Amino acid sequence: MIDLAQDTPSAPLLRLGAQPIALTAAALLLLIAGVTSIAGWRAYTGAAPETDRLVASRQLQARTAQASEQLVEKTKGLEATQQESIDQLQVVQDQLQTMKRLMAAQQADTKRLSEQVAALNESVDGLRQSFASTRASEAETPSVTRRKPARHRVQASAGKRSRG
Repeated sequence: MIDLAQDTPSAPLLRLGAQPIALTAAALLLLIAGVTSIAGWRAYTGAAPETDRLVASRQLQARTAQASEQLVEKTKGLEATQQESIDQLQVVQDQLQTMKRLMAAQQADTKRLSEQVAALNESVDGLRQSFASTRASEAETPSVTRRKPARHRVQASAGKRSRG
């Protein structure tokens, strides 16, 4: 009985082991049937996932390249626009500097002219005061009027009578 007890645990392996060729053949037939059905399905539909993936990959690469080119063009356009803006800003800054210089020159001219006008006003005021003082001094001194000699008066009055 000891021998029987040792044989019982290996009994299921012995049953499988008795027909391994049939089991392997069945598994092989299933594999072949699966591969054949996949090949037939691909041949019938005309779609191969590898070629579809390859085509999709190439399209994606083409789109990526196109998008990259567009980005490069847009970047170049932005660079050109930025450079134009910088140039315009430089021109405006130059004009601003010129305007500041002109404004400073105008202010200096205005200041100089104001000083000249003030000097002229002082001169005119001085002349007015001197004229007023000479008038005042003339008004204080009696005016001496010269009389014509009598001879001239007589001849003048005779000339008027004879013409008349």
